[in-house]
Amino acid sequence: MLRFLTTVLIFASFTANANALSVSDLSNSEASSGLKEALIQGAGKAVSQLSKTDGFLGNKEVKIPLPDALKKTEKAMRMFGMGRQADELVLRMNRAAEAAVPEAKALLIDSAKKMTVADAKTILTGSDDAATQYFKKTTSKQMAEKFLPIVKKATENVQLAQQYNKYAEMGSQFGLVKKEQVNLEQYVTQKALDGVYLMMAKEEAAIRKDPIGQGSSLLKKVFGALSN
Repeated sequence: MLRFLTTVLIFASFTANANALSVSDLSNSEASSGLKEALIQGAGKAVSQLSKTDGFLGNKEVKIPLPDALKKTEKAMRMFGMGRQADELVLRMNRAAEAAVPEAKALLIDSAKKMTVADAKTILTGSDDAATQYFKKTTSKQMAEKFLPIVKKATENVQLAQQYNKYAEMGSQFGLVKKEQVNLEQYVTQKALDGVYLMMAKEEAAIRKDPIGQGSSLLKKVFGALSN
């Protein structure tokens, strides 16, 4: 009986040590492949959620509101019968973002695939949104270039949008309109980018919190190591 108990204890100790992986125990290939898999998965989910109808408009976290200069006058606009124009602009801005977001997927996947081993290990040991910050650094410029023409096309026939651009430029000269809100199309483009990175950060946090629930043995191994 004593011999049996000793064997059980030795086996239990071996199992515990085998499962207690740390990032330093992972091979370069595992760390890189596991993270790339997670990021590609997260990118796909984020883009899918945002690009569907009401992906922006129906999500309070990413819904694009009127620029501040228009929000300040929204009550007066509605009093003077311009509520429909304000509502149309909000709808068009959010629909523009939903139409533009699919362009992000290829850029995000390409960025993930080009990630170096050093990048991967830095992200794995970084903050909960380290991967999202990596994507911001590597994709935001190209993504904005892809989004802007789509946003312009979606808002070009909206009268209030054109009027806003005309008067916002003048207002900015007197400090009445924020620099980043002078052009409506650029404002919407930036808000669309913010929405993509916000949803990616949420996906990243979910994977880090529950790698086992992601259904991949490699993700479990790589992200499970972070808690040890």
